[in-house]
Amino acid sequence: MEHKVDIRKDHKAFSHVVEPQGFSKFDFNKSYDRSNPKKSLISASSSTIFQEDSDAQTTRLYYCPMCTLVCTNSSILQEHVELHLMENGNHTEENGHDQIFARMLQEQEDQFRKAEESKTEAEEFRKLQKQYGLDNSGGFKKQHIQNMEKAVARGQMKPAEYHRRKVELMESLAAGLDDGRTKTSGLIKALYKYYHKEARDVAHVWLCAETDHYHSTDGDKGWGCGYRNFQMLLSALLKLDQYKECVQDKEIPCIPKIQAMIEDAWKEGFDPQGASHFSRRLKDTRAWIGATEMYSLLTFLKIRSRIVDFHCPTGPSGTHPRLFEWVKTFFSLDSSCVEDRWLPKVIQTSRPAIYLQHQGHSRTIVGIEQKNNGAQCLLIFDPGCPSHVMQKLLHPETVGFSLKILRKFGSGLKHKQYQIVAVDGTLTEEERQVM
Repeated sequence: MEHKVDIRKDHKAFSHVVEPQGFSKFDFNKSYDRSNPKKSLISASSSTIFQEDSDAQTTRLYYCPMCTLVCTNSSILQEHVELHLMENGNHTEENGHDQIFARMLQEQEDQFRKAEESKTEAEEFRKLQKQYGLDNSGGFKKQHIQNMEKAVARGQMKPAEYHRRKVELMESLAAGLDDGRTKTSGLIKALYKYYHKEARDVAHVWLCAETDHYHSTDGDKGWGCGYRNFQMLLSALLKLDQYKECVQDKEIPCIPKIQAMIEDAWKEGFDPQGASHFSRRLKDTRAWIGATEMYSLLTFLKIRSRIVDFHCPTGPSGTHPRLFEWVKTFFSLDSSCVEDRWLPKVIQTSRPAIYLQHQGHSRTIVGIEQKNNGAQCLLIFDPGCPSHVMQKLLHPETVGFSLKILRKFGSGLKHKQYQIVAVDGTLTEEERQVM
């Protein structure tokens, strides 16, 4: 236990006490404040007393409270302590300057980093805008004319042909109709004949209703696949009595007209989130469309459809066997009551084609094969395939070899996610309003 002694009495009464060397006794009647060392240390140094009892003679020693120096003179100790304080003051000032400089450098570095991040984000945003046709670089008409002008400059098109095709383009856009230059008709009929006579490795094949193929042109190359797939689907609906009321008096629209139709759907409240994404504007842009825009447009036309999402692979090596089974089920509904052994080899259904979407591209499913060994293969119209290649399917001597451009096995569909839009009847006005 610590024994407390009242040392605030006259120190002379305690002159017989001998303090061990190195121990400093301070006058507690004076304050010793470490938060103000200059004041406290000078006060302490002036009152630091060492008393030694030796033959009744007292020797005073003054100890520096900041180092091990011992002085016999208080003035010398005071000067010594002041040197300590000056030195510490200089170090504090230098440290202060260093800290300020370090903060300035850090702030400059942070500002530079933020500026670089903002620059990178802006550049990436511009790239995305350009990729998805939202950079205000013009739409179908502008791109088509620019590409024809480039062809003239390269000697690939004569000026007379340029002017003729430009006039035809303007007439087509004014009418809102596709000019039919990219259309190939009669493909499903040709496939039906081929499978009846050939393809001995195929046990069954289901084909959709007659569908025309449309491919991209100089006006929509790189972004028009969604619109071309809608033209393919609409070409099938126009041939089916069930949908004539929904699409009566309609011909295949050109891409700017399709864009206007989607905008009209947005105005009626369909897909508000999608409308906001495109700022409610598609005309005169090169904006890509996908499954949601296709669904909104079909609903706007009173056509019942549904989106089915295959959000991850369901088979080995990233394949999608469930997608293949779903397509087979969809096309075989008309013959679902018939056992497989009684099914004809070729089943021509009244089902419309199916819209197939994946990252960066969309295509149209027109049928599915089932091989003798049980393997399945989708038959797909790709809007990226030009007319002169598709027309080879119309000739008996080339159809077998050319069929490879349609066939897609499981190993050929290995994107992580797929969406399909399938048409399944019509809507009443009341049903349309609540969709």
